[in-house]
Amino acid sequence: MKTLGNILWLIFGGILIAIIYYIVGLLMCITVIGIPFGVQLFKLGTYALWPFGHELVDGPNQPGCLSIVMNLIWILLGWWEIAVIHLVFGLLCCITIVGIPFGMQHFKMVLPSILPFGKEIR
Repeated sequence: MKTLGNILWLIFGGILIAIIYYIVGLLMCITVIGIPFGVQLFKLGTYALWPFGHELVDGPNQPGCLSIVMNLIWILLGWWEIAVIHLVFGLLCCITIVGIPFGMQHFKMVLPSILPFGKEIR
């Protein structure tokens, strides 16, 4: 069932979301300062590519001091807008009964897109 969900997710826009995450991640990796942010965008892109059957969980020894500081910088730089986009897409998907599973996946992506540091895909 999760394979079918992932295939439908890709067809109905998941591939576009993942490509956007990857492109912005590559742009962030141009500078040394942006590399940690680019890595987090790659992580979110991988999760956005195959969300069914996977989850983002806290890594070992998390939240740590460094991840808290980096999450604060992430929020201050305006990356919280990604969470708003996932929230809007989730609401739009939940309008129809067929779109509810896709909307729930968008809702699951809201919190990790606000606080991505210290998370890992399981």
